[in-house]
Amino acid sequence: MKVVVTGLVATYPLGGVAWDYLAYVRGFETLGCDVLYLEDTGQWFYDPRAGTFTADPSFNVRYLAAALRQHSKRCANQWAVRGVDGSLYGWSEQKVTDFCANADLFLNVSGACWLRESYRGARCTAYLDSDPGYTQAKLWAAENGVANEDELFSVGLIRSHTHFFSLAENLGGQDCRLPTCGFEWKRTRQPICLEDWPLVYTPQARWYTTVMSWKIDVTPPRIGNEHYGDKNVEFEKFFDLPRRAPVRLRVALSGAAPRAELKAHGWCVSDGYRCSRTMGIYRRFIQRSRAEWSVAKNAYVATRSGWFATRSVSYLASGKPVVLQDTGFSRFLPVGEGLFTFGTEDEALAAFDSIEADYRKHCEAARALAEQFFSAERVLSQLLVDCGLA
Repeated sequence: MKVVVTGLVATYPLGGVAWDYLAYVRGFETLGCDVLYLEDTGQWFYDPRAGTFTADPSFNVRYLAAALRQHSKRCANQWAVRGVDGSLYGWSEQKVTDFCANADLFLNVSGACWLRESYRGARCTAYLDSDPGYTQAKLWAAENGVANEDELFSVGLIRSHTHFFSLAENLGGQDCRLPTCGFEWKRTRQPICLEDWPLVYTPQARWYTTVMSWKIDVTPPRIGNEHYGDKNVEFEKFFDLPRRAPVRLRVALSGAAPRAELKAHGWCVSDGYRCSRTMGIYRRFIQRSRAEWSVAKNAYVATRSGWFATRSVSYLASGKPVVLQDTGFSRFLPVGEGLFTFGTEDEALAAFDSIEADYRKHCEAARALAEQFFSAERVLSQLLVDCGLA
């Protein structure tokens, strides 16, 4: 089976981003598929060294090529990235066109790729919504005649697909505030290649950690009369948590966060880029953690989307208990052993107490959850079934 996987590894050359998208490449390879990784966003490339965007993709392309060489069986030589000037890096135009025309599945992860005519022809063209709330806001705006030009372009791209998936597992549920906008959304989860993320039991580890951007520089999503925010909206509710917590809390931050204020409240604040510069550094940061504590974007929480953090899957696989702000995912994933939800400080504190009371048990339970619900073979096999390809 031939599969095209799109992503943002070159566009955002950071460890966590690379692990998220290359899990699809590695996972499909494990299932025996012939995979092409394709990146064509029409956007400039982020240079984390300078903290800005650039039209020059040279650093970004080298980052992607190195990541594929290290973490892919066959895709090290099967990739293409299109620059803003239209030029292709990696595979030639003809090779990309031929592969796409004969593909069984074109999986547009995060809707990251433009659907140019040369990319069409696959038996199934699937859109995977990894940012619920933001995606539905564009669809709602177009449906109600208030979309701007960029939103209309995005909506046109979305509608060009044949199948639709979302990490918002509660999308379509009675208590979910996200509109389906006439689409038949199928549930999916972030896959992880478990062999890349072994259980690492470190009882001497001290810090409950997370890696996050404080606020993404995009327009907050609006659906109806509701305006939703980013992670900063939710994190501010828990500024005082370190003063009450029986554990140490560390956050690796990117973006214009109030670092001095966070430190004054007892948070250990690290530089997000230094902790996620490469895939190896990012993995070590997680594996050396005691557990994870993290909030979610306000858009995920307030809408009861059922979204589960792709980053948290890596913690679980590493055998690190996860304490994650509830978005409604507790309807679909078992909580109480290895995985805990919270909506208040008191609920987070109760989770810390439970984990520390039997740390080994919760580490083993975390790994078991990753194996049962997030293994790439399980997640991607189900996706192929839902696409009618298996």
